[in-house]
Amino acid sequence: MPKPLYEIFVYSTDVEAIHLRSGKVARGGLRWSDRVEDFRTEVLGLVKAQIVKNAVIVPVGSKGGFIVKKPDNSSREAFINEGIRCYKIFMRGLLDITDNIVAGKIIPPQNVYRHDEDDPYLVVAADKGTATFSDIANGMAKEYGFWLGDAFASGGSVGYDHKGMGITARGAWESVKRHFRHLGKNIQEETFTVVGIGDMGGDVFGNGMLLSEEILLTAAFNHLHIFIDPTPDAATTFVERKRLFETPRSTWDDFDKKLISKGGGVFSRSDKSIAITPEMQKTFAISEDKLSPNQLINRLLKAPVDLLWNGGIGTYVKAESETHAMVGDKANDVLRINGSELNCKVIGEGGNLGFTQLGRIEFAKKGGYVLTDAIDNSAGVNCSDHEVNIKILLNQLVERGDMTTPQRNKLLESMTEEVGRLVLRQNYQQPQAISIGVENKSLFTDHIRIIKQLEKEGRLNRQLEFLPDDKTLQTRLKEGQGLYAPELAVMLAYSKIQLFEELIDSDLPDADYFQNDLALYFPTALRKKYLGEMQTHRLRREIIATFVTNSVLNHMGSVFIHRTKEATGQSSEQVVLAYCAARNTFKAREYWNNVDALDNVVSASLQNELHLRIRRTLEQAADWFLRHRSDYIDIKKFENDFKQLGEVAKLLPKVLAEETVAACEVEKTDMINQGVPKQLAHDLVYLPHLVSGLDIIELTAKHKGNLGEMTTLYFAIANILNARWLARGIIALYDNDYWRRRACHSLMDNLKTNLVAVTEQAAALGLPTDKAILQWRKKYAAHLQSYLGCLTEISQETADLSRLSVAIGEMSALARSE
Repeated sequence: MPKPLYEIFVYSTDVEAIHLRSGKVARGGLRWSDRVEDFRTEVLGLVKAQIVKNAVIVPVGSKGGFIVKKPDNSSREAFINEGIRCYKIFMRGLLDITDNIVAGKIIPPQNVYRHDEDDPYLVVAADKGTATFSDIANGMAKEYGFWLGDAFASGGSVGYDHKGMGITARGAWESVKRHFRHLGKNIQEETFTVVGIGDMGGDVFGNGMLLSEEILLTAAFNHLHIFIDPTPDAATTFVERKRLFETPRSTWDDFDKKLISKGGGVFSRSDKSIAITPEMQKTFAISEDKLSPNQLINRLLKAPVDLLWNGGIGTYVKAESETHAMVGDKANDVLRINGSELNCKVIGEGGNLGFTQLGRIEFAKKGGYVLTDAIDNSAGVNCSDHEVNIKILLNQLVERGDMTTPQRNKLLESMTEEVGRLVLRQNYQQPQAISIGVENKSLFTDHIRIIKQLEKEGRLNRQLEFLPDDKTLQTRLKEGQGLYAPELAVMLAYSKIQLFEELIDSDLPDADYFQNDLALYFPTALRKKYLGEMQTHRLRREIIATFVTNSVLNHMGSVFIHRTKEATGQSSEQVVLAYCAARNTFKAREYWNNVDALDNVVSASLQNELHLRIRRTLEQAADWFLRHRSDYIDIKKFENDFKQLGEVAKLLPKVLAEETVAACEVEKTDMINQGVPKQLAHDLVYLPHLVSGLDIIELTAKHKGNLGEMTTLYFAIANILNARWLARGIIALYDNDYWRRRACHSLMDNLKTNLVAVTEQAAALGLPTDKAILQWRKKYAAHLQSYLGCLTEISQETADLSRLSVAIGEMSALARSE
């Protein structure tokens, strides 16, 4: 388990409590625990999960928990009241020793000897047993005059109502929609079958089961009832589910029985047995005529449906290698199944801990679509974090009298929908990054190196995160496999945690350029009016580092930073700067948006291929900037220096070799036939060749030449040197062997460098293109003949690494000749 950076223990005759933080700026829920003997162990396990979940937001993970030592069981009301009283003692214990901010200055608490640095950031959130306590916590923050005010505990009466927004369910639904797109199904327009865990009164289950009018909810269960509807009508049952959702304290027993299809019904979990109708047998692949309620739930979890939607509490799926005792959810031992027994196609994890990580991996191994709860339901914590940071911003205005509290509250409410869109963007992009990683097996050796590096640095415990051991990794490597989606979700989180830490320790968050990223974190209404206040935001640097981290790794994948650092020897800060320069110079945002707009238009796999094409171009461009301009990467200057890339792009079909253009046109036609718009297909097939435009523009500036002529000259020289054949030969040698890939990468760099040097020989002659080529051929005839002769000999056999190395060596000799 992780070692917390800070730990607070609160003790009294009535309550014991613990609060663990993994960093100075941390957030996580406070749990009313029933584990009297080992609640610290429970909280430590929760904070480990929170650290991973918080990878997408500004604060790192924290968690707290308390136990009521003398519960009042005389009535439900008395029990709750005693819990609230103990919760307040816990809150006072935390606030009594936490620094405050008054008039912009850190004020230590009274009667406290401080042995630590200034530490005023303390945020709490709801968890099991404390879902309705946010207003209580905020009231106490007000009582203490704590600087965060009602940002101390998000989700109170003045804030973003998660259930009202349906934000957690909507976030998980982004994962579900993506999974089904890979199965060729648009679940917003085509019916699909669902088995669910939860009831319509719940936030995540209820909101989730209203996110498509095409849902065929064949079964669901909670702690009271089992709902069965073997062949539901999508339209009528949607309306009835909506009615239940909008009816306070409704249960499955309130579902209009007349709308349930033949052979279905609502059954109590306290029944001794349930008769299994022929319709139930057919829909859920059940052979028995009678089952106990627990047995029926067990069969429902194994049902051959499209989606298993978890919006409840409890752990229902483990791995064959795990015992029920290892899961730690005794109440559901009789229901739980193994991942290998799942027969659904897709899992949506709106709720937490419904599946063990090994259970997810076991399901993924058999071809099931699943991520993790941390990925699927991250929208809730992300929304809360936006609320806190918006309130910190606006509270500055309230304090100095530029805004009243009612005005602030009205502004908060008016931004609800946009905050939702900002949050859901992460829920769209993170599954996309994981999906690309699953399909791109060539990244596996890089994943292995990152796992070992993180483990060596003490950042990652493979056993705790259920990542493969060395033997399993090597077996998968030999069999051409890679990491499964739940494993890649962990890798993405740890890559984000590491990059965030490195950026926050760098000068990047203070650079003028990234103040725009700070603004983009906030809704439009705040960007328009309060840019100045954003510059004094208490968490300005952390917001920038988080925003940039998400931008880089969501688009470039978890291996990009690590691989580029190894290849260039540059820092993470420099790699990020180079990435931003490449992204802007090549107008990647426009391409990303256009490819994302093809959801349900082209196949999800084709979308991934298009995104990979953009990613590889940006990797090469970032590598170019790091090798040619690493002394000082000025993003805006680079945008201006290379603004003529668009002109180079227009020339490519005219100047590339005929066979290259022919191949591009065939590929473009194939894309168009699959549904890609004509202009986008054209841009993307030629995009990889556009990286050469960086060299061409630099050569043009150096020789004060004409861009069109230099472009023609560059590709004419490339054609004479048969550079395309060499490049294809090098690419063909790329495999899962790390050192071979490094060697190929080095060869490709040398090829590009030599091509530029030879082009420069011809450009230095100062003649029109055709004459320059003729003169260059004469001047360097001996070296050129030697190179071409070597190439001819090599091309008669299969090109291997040694032969290609010799050819590149001959090209180097040509490039160095005078």
